[in-house]
Amino acid sequence: MRRYFNTEGLCKPDKHYMVRLDDRLDKIKRLYIDREKYFTINRGRQYGKTTTLRALAEYLKNDYIVISLDFQAIGTEEFMDAQSFVKAFAKEFMVAAKRYPGVDEALLQPILEIADGTADKNLRELFGRLSRLCDAAPEPIVMMIDEVDSASNNQVFVDFLAQLRMYYLDRDNRSAFHSVILAGVYDIKNLKLKIRPDEEHQYNSPWNIAAKFSLDMSFSTVQIAAMLQEYEEDNHTGMDVNAIAQSIHDYTSGYPYLVSAICKIMDEELLETGKFRDLADVWTREGLTEAVKLLLKENITLFDSMVKQLDTYRELKEMIKEIIYQGKQILFSPAEKPVSLGIMFCFIKEADGRLMVDNRIFEMYLLNLFISEEAVRSAIYQNGECDKNKFIRNGRLDMELVLQKFVEHFSKVYGNNDEKFVEAYGRKFFLLYLKPIINGTGNYYLEAQTRDARRTDVIVDYAGEQFVVEMKIWRGKEYNERGEEQLAEYLDYFHQKKGYLLSFNFNQKKETGLKTITVGDKVIVEAVV
Repeated sequence: MRRYFNTEGLCKPDKHYMVRLDDRLDKIKRLYIDREKYFTINRGRQYGKTTTLRALAEYLKNDYIVISLDFQAIGTEEFMDAQSFVKAFAKEFMVAAKRYPGVDEALLQPILEIADGTADKNLRELFGRLSRLCDAAPEPIVMMIDEVDSASNNQVFVDFLAQLRMYYLDRDNRSAFHSVILAGVYDIKNLKLKIRPDEEHQYNSPWNIAAKFSLDMSFSTVQIAAMLQEYEEDNHTGMDVNAIAQSIHDYTSGYPYLVSAICKIMDEELLETGKFRDLADVWTREGLTEAVKLLLKENITLFDSMVKQLDTYRELKEMIKEIIYQGKQILFSPAEKPVSLGIMFCFIKEADGRLMVDNRIFEMYLLNLFISEEAVRSAIYQNGECDKNKFIRNGRLDMELVLQKFVEHFSKVYGNNDEKFVEAYGRKFFLLYLKPIINGTGNYYLEAQTRDARRTDVIVDYAGEQFVVEMKIWRGKEYNERGEEQLAEYLDYFHQKKGYLLSFNFNQKKETGLKTITVGDKVIVEAVV
């Protein structure tokens, strides 16, 4: 069977094109399992946690007995009290243990007696029997529990963690699991926030024994390239593997699901659009741009979950809006609730001590989401909607005319507002104006490499053509000239000869409108509002 890119659950190397995990598995074994650590793997939705756990179980099987559980297999009602939970846990433990040939029936008999109801069903009895099992087992036992946060709203789960902690601390006196891994989205100390985000809670989880798990689970450009090379060997597209891998990483920052989703669309869907002749035509920058556009239109679980969390945690949503719309520099402070939640969900990340949206795909999706929420009541969006047919000539976008019309509308609608208002919202207004003009054919994103509190670069992709538009607040002639030089240098990165500069100027003697300047071999069209 031909291998394919998989986005529906567990990935298997014999069936799917996937990033090889050998280096990651070796690090987890050496740094955590061999050192008898108890730890939690917290990452966002569809971040490859389950695939990593399954691969790790296989990787460890020659040295350890690995008991792999999934708390989603235990029904909600079975978490309601200790007796129900202990019996359900024992049953799942039996099923997982029987997968190992070295674990015989006699060894499992103490757990079986709990599962079939012939022994007391309480946590103390369960852990006493698990301790005897660990003592008698021919190899050290590693227990992995996936989707652990599905149990988070129950006291019995907190008591379960307390028992794990007690046996961990008392390992010199009685046998316990060699290592324990809990995997889920929510950090154990934040579990109560999941069900009651509006209340104050104490962060006193019994899981304070956990070692910090700091391994990077995103895919590097090199890892993506290795996966694409396997695909290329099977399909002979002639793609520039390294260039495509770099571009995919630029969009996704290595978020596992997004990497696979883009590749899947390119492999399976783009030819059906009729825009590409063959796979050689697909696996290009143009094909990648089209795949991103299709991905952003899809109703996927990852995006649905993001919207749900932002609606639940309004402070997090407002913070991300400030980052995207205003280019606001927010210091990384994990003690702040919106920051810790955003990092935990993998919506945002820390870079050089400041916060930024985790990846370009998320930023594009969130930008579209925020704009759609404001479009109905936005006068500047309605202006863009009315003007949209004026800017497309022979299938190409006239960015110069876009800037000219935006200056006219902005001056009329917002010209009397003060500097503080425009500095906070000027960028947003341009993005609102631009959205209906390119909608359906083009995309845009904010370039994180250059964004700061005073300038933001917007990269617009339209019908295979790219436009670099810098937006900035006027800070004097010298600062403006320096900005022109920076834009000219940045155009080299995108192999562009022409760039666009949108300046929000509050000088009373300013001259609004457009002018064209030359910086070296670059042409810059500057629009002054």
